[in-house]
Amino acid sequence: MSALLIATNNRGKLAEFKLIFAGLPCSIISPLDINLELEVIENGATFEENAALKSLSFAKASGLLTLADDSGLEVEALRGEPGVMSARYAGENASDSDRVKYLLGKMEKIPQNQRQARFRSVIAITTPGDLQTELSKGECCGEITFEPRGENGFGYDPIFFLPQFGKTMAEISKDLKNEISHRGMAARNAVPILKKLLQIV
Repeated sequence: MSALLIATNNRGKLAEFKLIFAGLPCSIISPLDINLELEVIENGATFEENAALKSLSFAKASGLLTLADDSGLEVEALRGEPGVMSARYAGENASDSDRVKYLLGKMEKIPQNQRQARFRSVIAITTPGDLQTELSKGECCGEITFEPRGENGFGYDPIFFLPQFGKTMAEISKDLKNEISHRGMAARNAVPILKKLLQIV
């Protein structure tokens, strides 16, 4: 059976991808599974550039069909911040709670009706032979709350409010999150690409 390398050691992301790609005819593995240690400097100006940079680097190093994603939060009132800096917004070694606290601090004086935001995700898939890369994308719109709510999810999920459900991303079930999230959408859009490429590799 073919293998698909997911270029992340983030357990939350891996779990989401494994659920969505469960029906694909391949084994889904992480860099840890093959003892691959690779630090990719994400210096792209866009999610597209960073995702492609990661998938290309890991495909070269592993010789496997590789999928990488770059995703983040864009807040309208902050002119699109944190954007590609989402993971490093509060500093290189900040925790999820540090990032949430930092963002809420910057938005302290922004009123309820101006707290619109969106999660964006770009997935890059690179084939090992020719190192060609294809992209798929997804986004999810919502609002930033005034304080964290919910125990599920990771990252900015506890402060990302979904008006249609009356809950934050961290208060909904994993199944619902995979159905409506930016990463879930990008992953579903990636399925036809993966099916095609798995016949080649």
